[in-house]
Amino acid sequence: MTDSTQTAVKALKDLDTSHVSDAMDRLGIAGQCLGTMPLDRTFRLAGPAFTVRYVPVSTDPGSVGDYIDDLDPGTVVVLDNAGRVDATVWGDLLTATAARRGIAGTVIDGVCRDSDRALELGYPVYSRGRWMRTGKDRVRVDGYQIPVTVGGVRVEPGDLLLGDADGVVAVPASRADEVIAAAQQIRDTEDRIRADVEQGATLTEARAKAGYHTLQTRRSDG
Repeated sequence: MTDSTQTAVKALKDLDTSHVSDAMDRLGIAGQCLGTMPLDRTFRLAGPAFTVRYVPVSTDPGSVGDYIDDLDPGTVVVLDNAGRVDATVWGDLLTATAARRGIAGTVIDGVCRDSDRALELGYPVYSRGRWMRTGKDRVRVDGYQIPVTVGGVRVEPGDLLLGDADGVVAVPASRADEVIAAAQQIRDTEDRIRADVEQGATLTEARAKAGYHTLQTRRSDG
């Protein structure tokens, strides 16, 4: 992980997905991964994406993938299984290995299984749900470190993922600095509004004082 990526990941860890979502809306960037939620509300993840795309098997069953041993600590595994909920591409052994290697978490456009192991190890898994049926002989790896789609969002290798109790956002690596700066501004403004309300101001007064609605204005040049 480069120094700039480490700096960006550290900054993301101090933000919530709501801050980043609002920042991307403001900048005209689509990054909210629809329907991709944590197994546990306490889970959080942040890190650069390692991407894997799956396709249905044909005459050659292929492989569901042998990649986990090659990943660096802090990586987020991003699996595009086309939103399938009838066969999983992530389970017990991958969870145990990823947790041991210090992987930041896993984001799946599809389902996982062996969810109890992820909860036991505190390993963040974000998916469309959980179901036990294996993807073996049903799906195969189509490619590694290629553009994928998660919850309707394009994710490229090295893009930054942030996940919390409210879901996952994917930040394009090329725009990480401006997204983070906008998200920090939104967070700090909301903190000031909250403080004013706690001191007796109405929400309308506090928002007007902070220029909150201007912050939420969406740009069309993203």
